Amino acid sequence: MQILQSSTSRRSKPAVLLTLCFAVFVVNVSTTIVNITLPTLVGALGASTRDLLWIVDAFNLAFAALVLAAGSLSDRFGRRPFLLGGLLLFLVASLGGAWSGNADQLILWRALAGIAAAVVYPVTLSILTNVFTERSERVTAIALWGAATGISVAVGPVIGGALIEHFWWGSTLVFNAAAAALTVLLAIRLVPNSSDPSTPPLDKSGLALSILALGSLVHAIIEAPDRGWSSGATFAGFAVAALLLTAFVIREARAEHPMLDVRLFTNMRFTAASGAVTSAFFAMFGFIFLVTQYFQSVRGYGAFETGVRMLPVASSIALFSLIGPRLAVAVGTKLVVASGLGSLTLAFAWTSTVGTDTGYLQIAGQMILLGAGLGLISAPATEAIMGVVPNDKAGMGSAVNDATRELGGTLGVAVIGSVALSVYRDGLDSELPTAVLEPARESVGAALAAAQQVSVTLGDTGATLGDQLSTLARAGFVDGFSTGSIVAGSVTALAAVLTLVFLPSHPEKGQESRK
Repeated sequence: MQILQSSTSRRSKPAVLLTLCFAVFVVNVSTTIVNITLPTLVGALGASTRDLLWIVDAFNLAFAALVLAAGSLSDRFGRRPFLLGGLLLFLVASLGGAWSGNADQLILWRALAGIAAAVVYPVTLSILTNVFTERSERVTAIALWGAATGISVAVGPVIGGALIEHFWWGSTLVFNAAAAALTVLLAIRLVPNSSDPSTPPLDKSGLALSILALGSLVHAIIEAPDRGWSSGATFAGFAVAALLLTAFVIREARAEHPMLDVRLFTNMRFTAASGAVTSAFFAMFGFIFLVTQYFQSVRGYGAFETGVRMLPVASSIALFSLIGPRLAVAVGTKLVVASGLGSLTLAFAWTSTVGTDTGYLQIAGQMILLGAGLGLISAPATEAIMGVVPNDKAGMGSAVNDATRELGGTLGVAVIGSVALSVYRDGLDSELPTAVLEPARESVGAALAAAQQVSVTLGDTGATLGDQLSTLARAGFVDGFSTGSIVAGSVTALAAVLTLVFLPSHPEKGQESRK
């Protein structure tokens, strides 16, 4: 039974929505800001590409692994306390990360921030769906909630770039902490509480298996470029992940009170929408991981310039997040979501042609197409997922929606980033001295730093070697970028076909308004 501890008048609903959008902004801006700092971290913390992958995916992995449990617990013990607690933990993790002395410390703080985000994110959507109970107003609220994501993607890189150029890289995380503090103050004053005390106890076995399965899979992918994709250690890692994932599914299917109710996936509207979101975020997170390094390391833009050049994709996401729900009502969810995936596929086919000197207007066009695709998918697919779930399980439904995003993003960074790194390293095979090439294998940023050092220390000979290494590294990174784009486009193309086949255009009878 759903229990509301505090009421929400129609007049106060916009204030609640504004606060929830702020909370979403806090979590998402953290991701975009960290991406813009990646090239800077190569010099500041001596981070390798492997470290950069973990700095991004420590957050994503913790989020994806714990979001289902957090959604269930918030249903049981109260969504408002979980929102406040998650924001406070996020504040602490951001401040800790700002003063990290090395990459390993930052990875640990980012994992803690991911745990906090896993608490905050599902609560925002479950509160939203309990405050906005009619489908028409819920669709609008979810559209604005999705637009908040687009806005955070838009302003995050610009804010991050400006802070890096005027202060130090850790100032970006101090900004995150300040934003979290402001949201806490708003939530204390404006957000009502709701809970369902009849929610069953936490499925601890399911939680442990999900963490181990996701952790094993991401670890195997990220370590593959160092170990070798065909090495025994890599195959063993994938085998362990597969076994743990199978055990998790079996456990959840048999459990009396599962962490993830697998029966939800018998509804094709829920399953197909979840798959579309996972695929879209897989592709977009992988792209953002690479393009920020492309702008700064290959093209030589500063952090702020890079942030400004990211505006087309972010603005497009925000715009089409508002358009998508209206189109879904008019022509059906199937067509809108499939069109979004098709837009992503075309965009990645286009980005695979990017070179070391491609004009910015062409890249801006690619990013607009990418943003349009994600914007068309996000809100309609989210509404489809939440429309299937009853109100007293809103936390679980919201958590599944968030888990699909973070699972897709986690795997996207790991897979696309690792594939790009492997291609980049293959491109470094040349007749240059091993002493010059070895540090360059860590990342394109490390290669450029090594090239500069060689040029300074070895005179004319060093200048020649430095130029050769810089050219080789930039070309290798672009080759990796192209291959990563092909991987991303292949995933979204497959998802588009599956969406057309399996996703219903409209809710089934009786699901138009969850009450």
